[in-house]
Amino acid sequence: MQCKCGSDIVYYRRYEARGYCMKCFLDSVEKKFRRTVSKNKLIRKGDKVAVAVSGGKDSLSMLYLLNGIAKGFSLISFSVDEGISGYRPKGIECAAELARFLGIEHHVYSYRKEIGMEMDSLEELAGKKVKNCTYCGVFRRYVLNKKARELGAAKLAVGHNLDDEAQSVMMNFVRGDLNRFSRLGASPGESPKFVPRIKPLRDIPEKEIAAYAVLKGIKFSGDECPHSFDNVRRDMQGVLNDFELKYPGTKQQVVGFYDRLRGSLPLPGGSLKECEECGEPSSGALCKACELLFSLKVKRPDQSS
Repeated sequence: MQCKCGSDIVYYRRYEARGYCMKCFLDSVEKKFRRTVSKNKLIRKGDKVAVAVSGGKDSLSMLYLLNGIAKGFSLISFSVDEGISGYRPKGIECAAELARFLGIEHHVYSYRKEIGMEMDSLEELAGKKVKNCTYCGVFRRYVLNKKARELGAAKLAVGHNLDDEAQSVMMNFVRGDLNRFSRLGASPGESPKFVPRIKPLRDIPEKEIAAYAVLKGIKFSGDECPHSFDNVRRDMQGVLNDFELKYPGTKQQVVGFYDRLRGSLPLPGGSLKECEECGEPSSGALCKACELLFSLKVKRPDQSS
């Protein structure tokens, strides 16, 4: 089979029933990326964009692609070490290596220094078997927002791809969580003390990002978190992958439907205030991170004295 340009194909898109040669495939991914950034007005002239890089294929491809269009705005990258033995160090090494290659400043922060604990100690602290993703997700959002703000960023870029976005749409629909459902999208609305998150990859399927990284020679970590297998997102991933296999284009249709619906959704409810303990944005007296830390009887580093 040949590409439309006449060259041999390296990638076949089932949802288009079309094969692509290396050049045409890379061009199509980059075009889709630029269209997402432009259509949603994700970045403005003069913006400083903090790029959250885990060291996986998505975040590193995002950093590479953003660097390719970085005219009129600046980039800074950072990684977060959750404290999971044998998992994150390799990814951080890949992230630092790409940042050096691109000439982008890179920082590394850790749960241990920022919130006072590591994920490896969670079960010991909780005294029972717990859902690691529940705690880690809250702590990660907390650290990402705080450090992006401290770095002076106007935007926080995260590597959510099409698969991630489709999963989020369906998870919040199944849960009936209208508040979170209405906050999805390429660029959620701004709030005080929050650095607006942008998702430049949200229109690109996960498999295409992986192929892009490999074809571009981007060194990334393929390791998966050892705690990420027993959760709702992984179950929804399986459901959507099954549908995609039988009905190609399902994930695009899910995200496209959400985008058409979003303008009719009510704005997220509840006024924001500052957490009484840490000063970070919160809908209640305490932010979710502080609530969880109190339940674990963990003091943040700035409270240790």
